[in-house]
Amino acid sequence: MEGERAKRFDVPKPVAVGDTVDVVVESQGGQGDGIAKVGGFVVFVKGAKKGDNCKVRITDVKRTYAVGERQQ
Repeated sequence: MEGERAKRFDVPKPVAVGDTVDVVVESQGGQGDGIAKVGGFVVFVKGAKKGDNCKVRITDVKRTYAVGERQQ
């Protein structure tokens, strides 16, 4: 079971550092960042609010989520 769980996180991510993606912020995180999804992959968006449509530059990608900054 542990091996199966590890494999799930080794799949290719739909975003990479430096990518720019268009997202709709679905909810607000506990730290105030917006939460969006790209292909089911969670992206935390600094400075975004729920309901925002925005262009986001990906600044960091972890095993289960990414972090991005809203672009002007």
